[in-house]
Parts: sequence; C-alpha cells; structure tokens
Amino acid sequence: MLDQTEFAPLIPHAGRMCLLDGVAAWDATTIHAVSDSHALADHPLRGADGHLHAVHLAEYGAQAMALHGALRDHAQGITAVKPGRLVSLRDVQLAVEHVDADGGRLDVHAECLFADDAGAQYAFRVEQGGRLLASGRAAVIHPREPSHD
Repeated sequence: MLDQTEFAPLIPHAGRMCLLDGVAAWDATTIHAVSDSHALADHPLRGADGHLHAVHLAEYGAQAMALHGALRDHAQGITAVKPGRLVSLRDVQLAVEHVDADGGRLDVHAECLFADDAGAQYAFRVEQGGRLLASGRAAVIHPREPSHD
C-alpha cells in the first residue's frame, strides 16, 4: 500500500485538495485508491449545508486517474509532474445525494480506457462499504508547452 506521502510529489493536487489517502493496488490499466478525507469537517468541497455532495466524487475519480498516470510515468522513469485538465465527464451516475461521513472509507477505482501523450480517458467508480456511490467516465488533456520557435 502506498500512502499519500509517497505519491503526493507525483501529482499536481496539494494540501487539502489531495483527496486520496493511499493506493491499495495498481497495474498498467487500473488503480484502487482509498480515502477517508470525505469525513473531514473541513473538507474543501463540503457545502455550506455541511454535506459533501455526491457529485464531488467525480473529483475523487479524476484524482485517481491523475495518480494512475503518474504512477505509470514514474515506473517508466518519468518523474516530472504532468499537468492535466479535466475536459469531460460522461455517463456520471450518482446513487446517493450526499456522501455519508460516518459510512467508512471510500474505495476509488479507475480504469484507463485510452492514454497517450495528449491525454487519457478513464472509467471510474467510487464505493463505500461495498456500495456503489458514483460512477462515470472522465477525459483529461495534457496541454503542451507553447513552442518558442
């Protein structure tokens, strides 16, 4: 199991916006990350009503995507953090309105459907206690540095 201190330098998410606590498993196409951050009273995405809306679970999925890409790059000797922009969410399904802060850890799964230097598409799902809370697909692009020719 990788903890946040081991993977934080590989991803652009920092401080309280680094929502994942650890990686239970990963391989060339999938990642299983875990998190208890949803239970924090000062969660950065918690609404004024005190609840964390389920739509924010897409951010957990997106962070699992970023982490998976970074771990794959790191395994190939690429150590630079690759900036990315989330450009699309599709087929997002929410099984709950709010995330239960007392329901136990979140299991965040992402599967790479396609990836190249320009971007990637993943399917993600977030579960709590074996119950599916959210799922969908997300696409990210990796902007290129402007050339100064």
